[in-house]
Amino acid sequence: MDAAPLKMLPPKPTLERRADGTILLGCGEPLRAYARSMGDFLERWAAERPSAIYLAQRADDGWRTLTWSEVRKQVRRVGTALLERGLSPERPLVVLSDNSIEHALLTIASLYVGITVAPISPSYSLVSKDFRKLRNVFALLEPRMVFVDDDGRYAPAIASLGDRDFELVVARNAGKLLRPATMFSTLLEREDKNAVDRAFASVGPDTIAKFLLTSGSTGEPKAVINTQRMICSNRQAGTQAWPFIDDEPPVLVDWLPWNHTFGGNNDFGLVMAHGGSLYIDEGKPAPGLIETTIRNLREISSTIYYNVPRGYDMLVPRLEEDAVLRRTFFARLKVIVYAGAPLPAALWDRLEQLAIKERGHRIPIYTGWGSTETAPQATLLHFAPAKFSALGLPAPGTELKLVPSDEAGKYELRVRGPNVTPGYWKRSDLTAEAFDDEGFYKIGDAGRFVDPDDPAKGIEFAGRIAEDFKLNTGTWVHVGPLKVRSLSAMAPVAQDIVVAGHHRNEIGFLIIPSLAGCRTLCPDLADAPIPTLISDERVRARVREGLARLQADGGGSSSFARRALFLEEPPSIDAGEITDKGYINQRAVLARRTTDVERLYMTPPSSEVIENV
Repeated sequence: MDAAPLKMLPPKPTLERRADGTILLGCGEPLRAYARSMGDFLERWAAERPSAIYLAQRADDGWRTLTWSEVRKQVRRVGTALLERGLSPERPLVVLSDNSIEHALLTIASLYVGITVAPISPSYSLVSKDFRKLRNVFALLEPRMVFVDDDGRYAPAIASLGDRDFELVVARNAGKLLRPATMFSTLLEREDKNAVDRAFASVGPDTIAKFLLTSGSTGEPKAVINTQRMICSNRQAGTQAWPFIDDEPPVLVDWLPWNHTFGGNNDFGLVMAHGGSLYIDEGKPAPGLIETTIRNLREISSTIYYNVPRGYDMLVPRLEEDAVLRRTFFARLKVIVYAGAPLPAALWDRLEQLAIKERGHRIPIYTGWGSTETAPQATLLHFAPAKFSALGLPAPGTELKLVPSDEAGKYELRVRGPNVTPGYWKRSDLTAEAFDDEGFYKIGDAGRFVDPDDPAKGIEFAGRIAEDFKLNTGTWVHVGPLKVRSLSAMAPVAQDIVVAGHHRNEIGFLIIPSLAGCRTLCPDLADAPIPTLISDERVRARVREGLARLQADGGGSSSFARRALFLEEPPSIDAGEITDKGYINQRAVLARRTTDVERLYMTPPSSEVIENV
């Protein structure tokens, strides 16, 4: 049932135990020399694979493609334009748009000539109603150049920035804004060979490559400094852990946004470092957009496929019902990768069964763990996981400090290595708070050994330190693992779950409904509004079944909820309920939805509350 094993780094971790219970965990494999800059990869592959497709994006008549030699030519021209405008970390390039070929050329050009680029979540411009976060970002970064793909879509956001001093660059449909705009095509008009050569030669490991935004639990954006060293060392570490990557240039069909470290550093960087081909997927795991992803995956076979659990949740049913999609998806696939959250066991099993059906054997399913501050990988699975929750071992060159918590077997995780950020832009106070006295970054996650007697099996996620809480009984509730189990138990009606119970005797769930999932149970309500969907007895019965299943699984009061309540109002990005990565900010939702929490715990319960009695 298993494929021929891929070339992987054998797990041989190092372990140092201190008298206070702290553990230092290392990979056991030293990090080898890595590139001085990401631009070096462009030079290599433009010389070695000049006619191979590097970038591709859907066009009206098929795929618009650029080869490695074409990308290098255009990058040097865009780099000339950026240098002439005097961009710098103090006045960087800001990109407001989704992934595109123009976005890619601007990013690669910035990496090539040593300009700092800051990709910003499009939700700040297209979803936000008050644009407060966008204005705060511009006040922090003070960009000299701003790129948007389409003038019209971003007109309200640009207007909200008033008379801030920046050059607006537009890919198409210019002229809908009050301020003048430069067409992207003008950046391609000429190359200053000498200036570009000098700039390329001056780029080094400590050159600031990117500012990536993260908000954490506060909801206010912070600019994480990403250096060339961070990105390049992370790519080298990934290559040593997964040497099979060098067997053939990777092909990715990928939607993951470049304003996040997963898509922008890992996926984008993987293709760039290994001379691969990146097919930009303009779909997303959301109703109305997943169809674009399906269309692309029916045409192009990936060698490695990356997604988040929510993406697999929407993709797996399509794979099960569409033979053409399944055949193309699995045709060249070597590894399935998820990140951002644990993959529910039910989804894992369905993916394995699909692979067996199509290929006759399992396709390895792997993950890693890290953050925007670690570029992104701190750990990586490079061996068969013993548990679904396993996160692997430290990547080569990365060291973990495991600090004992007040619960036996659980540790606060901290990270040190060349992949770790030097800090937050213009926020020395936040930088000082983020590191301990040995230079380990305090990532805010908790973990434990998969097998305390065998460290080679790696660590597993044990929740966010700031999210976990105690019930009145003194029992700890570990929110992260509980959410994973609960989402699986209540599929397909729950898109996300907020765990309540602080200063209470028992846990309660606030459920963010999956409208698509609810409609699969209620096909006759395809056009019904949210209140009608979530009050339908078929949907409520599914939640009751899930609550009962969690309780039947055992584990005590910290492992199940007796009550649940659907939230009619979707999470708000302006209120900080959605993070920059698109995840739910548990603390912000609970703070803003106090009325819903009170309804959840009312005695007797209101009619909207779903009980497991």
